[in-house]
Amino acid sequence: MTEPPTAVSVLLQYLEGEGVDHIFGIPGGPLMPLYEALFERGSITPILAKHEQGAAFMADGYARVKRGLGVCCATTGPGGTNALTGVACAWADSVPLMLITAQIATSAFGKGAAQESTHFGIDLVNLYRYATKASLMLVNPELMAETARYCLRMALSGRPGPVHLNLPADLMKKRIKSQQVAPKRYRARPESFDRASVREAARLLTRSRRPALLLGNGVSVSGAFEAVRRLAERLMIPVATTPKAKGALPEDHILSLGVFGFAGSPQSQAYLLSGEVDVLVTVGTSLGELATHAWDARLSPKVSLIQIDSDPCEIGKNYPAHLPVVGDARAVLTELLFQVERESRWKDFDRSLLRGEGWIKDFKSRHPRMIEPQSLDDVSLPLKPQRVMRELREALPDDAIIFADIGNCMAWVLHYFPVYEPGTFHINLGFASMGYAAAAAIGGQLAAPEKTVVSILGDAAFAMNGMEVHTAVEYNLPVVWVVLNNGGHGMVHHGERILFKGKFSTSKFRHPFDIGAMASAMGARAIRVEKPGELLVALPEALASRRPTVIDARVDIEAVPPMGMRIETMDRFFDSSHKEAPISQEGGIGARTLIAAK
Repeated sequence: MTEPPTAVSVLLQYLEGEGVDHIFGIPGGPLMPLYEALFERGSITPILAKHEQGAAFMADGYARVKRGLGVCCATTGPGGTNALTGVACAWADSVPLMLITAQIATSAFGKGAAQESTHFGIDLVNLYRYATKASLMLVNPELMAETARYCLRMALSGRPGPVHLNLPADLMKKRIKSQQVAPKRYRARPESFDRASVREAARLLTRSRRPALLLGNGVSVSGAFEAVRRLAERLMIPVATTPKAKGALPEDHILSLGVFGFAGSPQSQAYLLSGEVDVLVTVGTSLGELATHAWDARLSPKVSLIQIDSDPCEIGKNYPAHLPVVGDARAVLTELLFQVERESRWKDFDRSLLRGEGWIKDFKSRHPRMIEPQSLDDVSLPLKPQRVMRELREALPDDAIIFADIGNCMAWVLHYFPVYEPGTFHINLGFASMGYAAAAAIGGQLAAPEKTVVSILGDAAFAMNGMEVHTAVEYNLPVVWVVLNNGGHGMVHHGERILFKGKFSTSKFRHPFDIGAMASAMGARAIRVEKPGELLVALPEALASRRPTVIDARVDIEAVPPMGMRIETMDRFFDSSHKEAPISQEGGIGARTLIAAK
């Protein structure tokens, strides 16, 4: 007679049912029943990370690329607290992730057991309630199936996000009676929306003379790329994206205006801040600081702001929405397109409003896509980051999956690296933790083993999670890290210089990292790039090797990224008496002003 499954085995059954095939973490004593169950079942492969934060970032990258659930695990106490920043990043970017933490045995609660993290001390469950959709402890092993279904429903339903499940060591191996339930029977993808609002949105759009679409991360979360493209093409609507949604419409599409907001394009700014937009449709964005040029009032349209979001609490938060539309982005946009067709077919539809490609081509000819595009061809030394972006784009396939880190590198990538394939660009800009891309790319590679996966990060970010390169070496994962090595925290360096007139400096390393030596010590291939043209040789070589490779690109720390809007915002934050100032067409102080201030 077959023995009933253990409680932890039941949890793994549900994870398998959700298509999970990897779990990222670091084992520890109280967590070993989970690893024993993983070994016995053999369906989910444990990936040994170097730090629990890295494990959470790997699960995040896995979830984004696979468009499903990412899972990470940590032992009790410091293992659990180490993962907090990674989970918080998933929360801020609506990434479905499950963190499983161990707990000491229930018989030892409150007795001072090693690494106890119950409500008698550092309470992991309560700690994670501030960074997850649900955080709970298994209190009865017989309830494991119900608990697993609840956690998965919370992580994957509505606006996705992370959940945390804390498992006492003695309850994990308890044998229980359980009946497996298929995902479609315990959670459903909501496709409902307010049809009256969609009809009104279609009416406004079909009568608009200067419409615009601003796409946020919700487009990526829902996979609404095709619906967006079809709607934009049907009505010839110019499309901009927030930084997190970069590439949601291919950036070589005639209707693409590129990124709007932090490090955005002059094209998107010239159009959206012109004061001429009559109907603005935002999709899946809360219109926060980095997506709006620090809440620029000129973004408000003349007639109507149509705000589409799955979370009603995000609508109207920063800009008054004339027409709120609550629902999944893909479902709403698909129905909106159908309704536009009905409007154009059955109603009094002014076809003169449908302009051809000529006007957008003319607009783009008058407004450049990039600030100082000639910098892409710069052959001076030290190597310029803009030149690195150009060579990256030339050497990579269009469908390469990119993970961008926080710091100077994100500004360079957002502004100078075009994305041609929707859903291939990932950045954790919600909580903006440095070191993210170093680890997340590993999860992304495991989710799409056939794809080219590249992490673009700075040396300061590499210092935070670069040891995860060893994880890729251990599992022979062909991730390529391109490290923009400028000898310090570049964005902080420029901020200090501009805001505080250079009276102090805290951001440059006295002894810059030898990134190549670090990579070699971990068993990865290491390539140094110092001159223009070298990356065009090094990167194809790295991709062809199908081995973990770290490219140490020695770039100029004095090269100023397009970060003017952020500088101006920080200046206002520091000075409460500072009056609102109009933001320039280059986004705040602007790159040229920053360069002039050197």
